[in-house]
Amino acid sequence: MKASVTYVHLLRHTPFFTELNDDQLKWVVKNSREWVAPAGTVIDGRTDGVNASSDLWILLDGGWQIETKNSSYHAGNDDPGKWYRSSATHSDNRLVTTQRSYVMRIKAAEMEDMLAKGFKFDSHLSEGEDWYGRIDAHTP
Repeated sequence: MKASVTYVHLLRHTPFFTELNDDQLKWVVKNSREWVAPAGTVIDGRTDGVNASSDLWILLDGGWQIETKNSSYHAGNDDPGKWYRSSATHSDNRLVTTQRSYVMRIKAAEMEDMLAKGFKFDSHLSEGEDWYGRIDAHTP
């Protein structure tokens, strides 16, 4: 992956962030890191014996999929799976880009701050948690 620059005017149109005001968007830019990743890049994952991360990855543009032992679950930036946190799942999996993609990493402490400040992510997080729960239910 290669570091990329986050622009407020583009972030404003990314589904995960459309409910934020300009000050909140600027706060996100200051407290996160954007990356460009070619197709096939493993972004993160959960495996036995490794502590699951609470950092949040958000798909800004492109596509990615959750790969489990038996299946793959694709998501775009307007789908419930537009964010990923390995601690949101209980099954072994990995997050892999399916095409050239722009992704953002927000550290767990920064996300906790944003939520405490009233950033409107609740519906996105809730939809994603339901989606990851369905993946876990289908993974032995």
